Amino acid sequence: MMLEVLEKKLTALCPAAWELTETKETRWEFYFIGHKLDQNRAVKVLDTEVKLYCKSEDGQFLGNASAKIAPTASEAEIEETLNKLRFEASLVKNPVYTLTDTLIEVPAQTEAVDVAAIAGDCIRAIAEVPETEGQKINSYEIFVSELKRTTLNSNGVTYTCTYPSTEMEVVVNAKKDAHEIELHRIYNSGTCDGAKLKHDIARVMQFGADRLVAAPTPKLGSGTVLFSTADAATIYDYFVDNMHADYVVRKISDFTIGEPVAAFEDADRLSIEAVASLPNSSRNFPVDREGNEIYDRFLIRDGVAENYCGSRQFSQYLGLAKSSLVTNYKVSGGAKSEEELRKGDYLEVVEFSDFHVDAMGGDIAGEIRLGYWHHDGQVKIVTGGSVSGSMTEAAKTMHFSKETTQYDCKEIPVVTLLSGLRITGVE
Repeated sequence: MMLEVLEKKLTALCPAAWELTETKETRWEFYFIGHKLDQNRAVKVLDTEVKLYCKSEDGQFLGNASAKIAPTASEAEIEETLNKLRFEASLVKNPVYTLTDTLIEVPAQTEAVDVAAIAGDCIRAIAEVPETEGQKINSYEIFVSELKRTTLNSNGVTYTCTYPSTEMEVVVNAKKDAHEIELHRIYNSGTCDGAKLKHDIARVMQFGADRLVAAPTPKLGSGTVLFSTADAATIYDYFVDNMHADYVVRKISDFTIGEPVAAFEDADRLSIEAVASLPNSSRNFPVDREGNEIYDRFLIRDGVAENYCGSRQFSQYLGLAKSSLVTNYKVSGGAKSEEELRKGDYLEVVEFSDFHVDAMGGDIAGEIRLGYWHHDGQVKIVTGGSVSGSMTEAAKTMHFSKETTQYDCKEIPVVTLLSGLRITGVE
């Protein structure tokens, strides 16, 4: 009903173009203290967004502005919002681009989203995580949603897709004598991979126990750092981000089609493929939020930039005939196994207070909360200090395992090694 009202008023307002997106969410929420259900509830949410476009008088520029429309908004309030958006859009001066006019045939939904079944799988998986007197699950929350997204624009393009989205927040406790620590994790997925969830939570519980006996990180100077948790995805996000047309046009990225994305020397050649779907991903839908078909293609193949991705606006500025936003991606495995890469001296960091790789300059930085210093065949549990460096330099000798694992919408190698990072200790 709201979409019909908005479409009618936008047609009367006659802007240069418009887009409407309506998302209906049916969500089940569960809150557990330990393994005891504290409360649960069912939630229904309606989210409606309108984006209005306005051309300059000479037709050379196109601006846009967007806003959310409340389900309870009156017709007068809607008209006031649309007029405000038209004014705001008129102030923006971007080179002209067009909205999609290609009708996408969205595949029929083969399976209904069973919110109850997904929630049940999550609860059973967490209940099966082994606990001890010193390592327990403190609490957890589960949010399972069915999302139905409808998008239409002024070119007559319209589609609807339905998909699941699950978020779990888990707090684990580790205790030794008078010392106690809490570790917090957020897991996102489509449906529930119970085996992986149990494995990941059990691993976090062990991290908590190790944190209680960790010694100060040695002052190692420069060394090799091994990444074996979800933080490793941040490394690959750097390369994906730099293949965005948005970044290239804005001169944030200098990645060029047909050229290496790094000065690889003694390194695994990186291949990253944007894909329409991954098993259990929360972002398996056939079209992106602008109505562009999501299709499989390599962004980077064997270390060489192959295809840009990104919004219609910046893709058109680069003269791309076809493009879409990235929803899922997978990284091809490297030349060696995890076992082979775990030989020699290295610092494995499994807990950061924060870890990031800056897309603009490639700066790497993270504060160490828990790590394992592998040296001369011995392993020392450490905490404190930081790692830092440059992705541009680290990529020259980057290695990653043959084996891969998945973190929601990203499939990446199980372990990633970056050499030459600065490791500041606290000893």
